[in-house]
Amino acid sequence: MLDAVDMEPPEPLVRAQELAHDLGAGDYLRLQHRREPFLLYDNLKQQGFSYITCTGSEVAYVVFIWREADVEAQSAVEAQILNQTDKFVMKCSSMKNTNT
Repeated sequence: MLDAVDMEPPEPLVRAQELAHDLGAGDYLRLQHRREPFLLYDNLKQQGFSYITCTGSEVAYVVFIWREADVEAQSAVEAQILNQTDKFVMKCSSMKNTNT
């Protein structure tokens, strides 16, 4: 998990990309941020990652990131979100479909 709530730009972007590149099969990164990290999304897509962004009740934004073709990680993210619906006010899906 990367808690970027108190980080100043561009540190959250840089750290999230570094950590994403270290993800293994079945792994995902949970990024917590006070603002929606719009600049991160295009970078993730270009580098072969998928993501889901949720607004949270405990932190403004939570972004789950995994490798694009990693169905195991995607399933783990979806389970995490479904199991913690009380912590997410609204789900805003921004991921690429990896099931096709």
